[in-house]
Amino acid sequence: MKKQTLNLNINGEDFELRIFPNELLVNVVRETVGLTGTKYACGTGQCGACTVLVDDEPVLGCMTLAVSAAGSKITTIEGIAEPDGKLDPLQDAFLKTNAIQCGFCTPGMILVGKDLLKKNTNPTENEIRHHIKGNLCRCTGYNGIVRAIKKCRDDMAERNL
Repeated sequence: MKKQTLNLNINGEDFELRIFPNELLVNVVRETVGLTGTKYACGTGQCGACTVLVDDEPVLGCMTLAVSAAGSKITTIEGIAEPDGKLDPLQDAFLKTNAIQCGFCTPGMILVGKDLLKKNTNPTENEIRHHIKGNLCRCTGYNGIVRAIKKCRDDMAERNL
């Protein structure tokens, strides 16, 4: 199999890459581009650690061929903070509520949390738990993660008053 040229837009930056057509998006993001916030864990689409946003929708990088993302806007955990380094409000909420233990699931959790808050600015606790159910966490028991998403939700509502 021959490598081919692939143009990807990741976190607002254009990359011209030489990859094999069967390379997974998670591997291209991590190994070729060097953005290691996206994690490779199960490799079977069961844990959500490899979640990235493709055109603002969460996708599992371990189940997505990189070539399928050509022409799309890819966002990783590294791409959600402000250019000056100011954290995204959900990243900030994760820190303030101590929602992080080992941190392995955190990038995927934050990206699916952002997706939820984009689609529903006032989710209930049950809606939050339902939305993050595809992302596994072995450390926190999910309570801190839910608390962080609720804090971000409440902070957003307060800013919009």
